[in-house]
Amino acid sequence: MNIPLLHPKTSTRTPHHSQLLLPHIRTCQSMRELKQVHAFLIKTAQIHDPIVATELLRHSATSDFRDIEYALSLFDEMPEPDCFSWNTLIRALAETHDRPLHALLFFCKMVSDGMVEPNRFTFPSVLKACSVLTRLEEGKQVHGLVVKFGFCCDEFVVSNLLRMYVMCGNMEDAHVLFHRSVDVGNLKAARELFDRMHKRSVVSWNAMISGYAQNGYFLEAIELFHRMQMEDLLPNRVTLVSVLPAISRLGALELGKWVHFYAERNKIKIDDVLGSALVDMYAKCGSIVKAVQVFERLPKSNVITWNSILGGLAMHGKANDVFDYFARMERSGVPPSDVTYIAILSACSHAGLVDKGRSYFNHMVNAGFVPRIEHYGCMVDLLGRAGYLEEAEELILNMPIKSDDVIWKALLGACKMHKNVEIGRRAAEVLMQLAPHDSGAYVAISNMYASSGDWDAVAEVRLMMKDLDIRKDPGCSWIEIDGVIHEFLVEDDSHPRAKDIHSMLEEISNKLNLEGYRPNTTQVLLKMDEQHKENLLHYHSEKIAVAFGLISTTPKTPLHIAKNLRICEDCHSSMKLISKIYNRKITIRDRKRFHHFEQGSCSCMDYW
Repeated sequence: MNIPLLHPKTSTRTPHHSQLLLPHIRTCQSMRELKQVHAFLIKTAQIHDPIVATELLRHSATSDFRDIEYALSLFDEMPEPDCFSWNTLIRALAETHDRPLHALLFFCKMVSDGMVEPNRFTFPSVLKACSVLTRLEEGKQVHGLVVKFGFCCDEFVVSNLLRMYVMCGNMEDAHVLFHRSVDVGNLKAARELFDRMHKRSVVSWNAMISGYAQNGYFLEAIELFHRMQMEDLLPNRVTLVSVLPAISRLGALELGKWVHFYAERNKIKIDDVLGSALVDMYAKCGSIVKAVQVFERLPKSNVITWNSILGGLAMHGKANDVFDYFARMERSGVPPSDVTYIAILSACSHAGLVDKGRSYFNHMVNAGFVPRIEHYGCMVDLLGRAGYLEEAEELILNMPIKSDDVIWKALLGACKMHKNVEIGRRAAEVLMQLAPHDSGAYVAISNMYASSGDWDAVAEVRLMMKDLDIRKDPGCSWIEIDGVIHEFLVEDDSHPRAKDIHSMLEEISNKLNLEGYRPNTTQVLLKMDEQHKENLLHYHSEKIAVAFGLISTTPKTPLHIAKNLRICEDCHSSMKLISKIYNRKITIRDRKRFHHFEQGSCSCMDYW
């Protein structure tokens, strides 16, 4: 490379002359070239020029061929590194996959030395390091320094502070930053920080929406998404990707359609990431036909795109379609990932295809994939549902990896289905050790005891739950009407139209009786009279949601409902008849899969 030949005697040249070398530093294409420039600067004594030295440091730390160790050695040779030099290395360390902790340590050194004060460009990188490491306590300390150095009104800094709280899973702290009405004791400084913000950027909104969605605050995420638009802030691609998971979980199909339309109208590129999120949304909101349509318009070179449609089809119980799409994927030359096989094994489980599931599991192993806990979980679910409980238990006990509570829950659920108290008790005992405060194991074993008439054992389990302050998760269902999401709990009478809903429930009950339906009170595993059991079944959350849907929509309008638990046998039987009586397509997504009810039948073929 051509470097201007400066004689050693010119070592006292002014910065103006030495800056002639800046273009040569910036055009270096390798560390070898950069080191040549460095050597020349040393030889001509121009390395002492702070501008040139800083540019050399920046290029060695942030270029495509970066060498962090070399950059650190350059920094050590700088007599008085300025804030830009500190920031350069902190950012480089934070963005290097195995060096975020070094970024924090480097920042601590900067603050403790006291020679240079951090500026508004320092904190985002430090907060990113805290986020990657999920170091909430260190993040709070950085928050204190943000306040101390007067950047609590800086939109750029605060946006990254919000993101840190979100990524560290501390939504209460992030909530304080975003809602001035919330008061959480020692987080007063965080609240004051947000109160003094004059403007919220799209980045801040995106961080909050994503954080709510990722941490299970789905309604809050959607509410915030609506508020963002009310304040005349235009959502961008990241916003849409962030809110779609919340829309998916609540089954808010109309809102999901609006997001899709918004992206197309505003010419936001529907790439593999946004496209896959849309496919996932349509599938989880019950419109698998629309999910397929979106998928067919996407570029199919990415495994993420294929996995989204395979997972959606599996959730809808379309096993044969899953196998066909997987064959297409293989023919297209896109190699499957381990997530691909989770979708395939899940499809086998929903359809009861035991031999097919075993075959695909072996195919995965032969392809060089090491099975994860999720793959074993699918196999346990597959075997358990089909009644192979001993084999499922043996698979768990002989796995080469440590079992978790999810896989034991799958076995326990199968034991409940097949009324196998012996294996169920063993599964419950393990679950109580793995997740002692999770209600699932206690409720399942209690229900098994109840179904066998062992009420003393039921009382013992419930007393244990009371002592440990463990409470059963209430059934909850959501239905979207005209873009508004309505939430219903078991025996819920809090809705403004509760009276109308109850009238419709009575009408439904009368019409079901005329069709010969009788409540399946074996589903109520409580010691009470039959009439009380029937009343409890009458007010399950999905039945309330359906009743509300019937009084809120025109005839023949399909109803889409999402719920947090598995649908019970009584509700399943009822929904089949309701779909026939009212000539409605009713789609219910329970915790595991979709049920499409139409004209008296269900897409699951009564296998779920």
